[in-house]
Amino acid sequence: MIAWWSVAGEPWAVLLASAPALAIAIDRLLGEPPLRWHPVAWMGRWLAWAGERLAPRVGEARVLSDARVFWFAALSWCAAAAAFFAVAWLFQGWVLTQPAWLAALALGLFLKPLLAWAMLHDEVLAVERALGESLDAGRAQLARLVSRDVSALSAHQVRESAIESLAENLNDSVVAPLFWFVLLGLPGAVLFRFANTADAMWGYPGVRGGRDWQWAGKWAARADDVLAWVPARITAALIALPAGHTAGPGRLWVEAARTPSPNGGWPMAAMALALRVQLRKPGIYTLNPEGRTPEPADTLRACAIGSRTVGVATLLACGALLGVLV
Repeated sequence: MIAWWSVAGEPWAVLLASAPALAIAIDRLLGEPPLRWHPVAWMGRWLAWAGERLAPRVGEARVLSDARVFWFAALSWCAAAAAFFAVAWLFQGWVLTQPAWLAALALGLFLKPLLAWAMLHDEVLAVERALGESLDAGRAQLARLVSRDVSALSAHQVRESAIESLAENLNDSVVAPLFWFVLLGLPGAVLFRFANTADAMWGYPGVRGGRDWQWAGKWAARADDVLAWVPARITAALIALPAGHTAGPGRLWVEAARTPSPNGGWPMAAMALALRVQLRKPGIYTLNPEGRTPEPADTLRACAIGSRTVGVATLLACGALLGVLV
């Protein structure tokens, strides 16, 4: 029995173990909650507020050294992460004192905003539909998914970027939150989601919004790398194995190592190999260079592989919580 819910008692294990499946069902049926009720939006608002005070503005006289910027940002990250974790822990403790059916419902309901598969799936398909209208429409739709400049991308590059985003976010938006939920319950999923959001907002080095994030975002980037390390490799395995990919783990490791990311390359490489296509970021990497250029049908296949991966990950999470796999 997983320790974080052992207070609920063995007879209720089946009900409580259904929380991941319930969260995925709510995700598909109801989608994302309004922003005013979305915990990730709350995290984002705090990170935006704090970031304006931590990252030095370009062109202004520096008050703090790089080292102090780094440590102030790191301490701010830790304080906020601890606060979100503590609130989730207290809430979960109260939930587990309620009747089992109510506890299972509450866990699934509050886990849902910490993962997002339906929106990712639909947004990627929307990119393909938009490409069918025009290249400009495809680029505009892709801009909703990625942070890179899309203005010069060809139709093939737009499609590749959409498939890459699908693969990478399978980990960030589904598998990793489920992984940490299995280990620590809602607080674990909250911690990962905070780390992932902080990485997206603080973690990319360089100048954004007139501020220098070279040192202010370094802790956030490394923390996300650590928390996503194991889930990213699980995600790659779940993509590769159900898809019938026959290349061994050595080939997957070689392809993943082509990217600068310690984690993002794994699910992207697995998807490229499963689809037998190239996935490229011009000037940075080419995954599965022997593969062909993705076609419209490959976007649909990628979404189908993603749906299957989510289903297997959810079943594994439920099984682990029942004690079948642990």
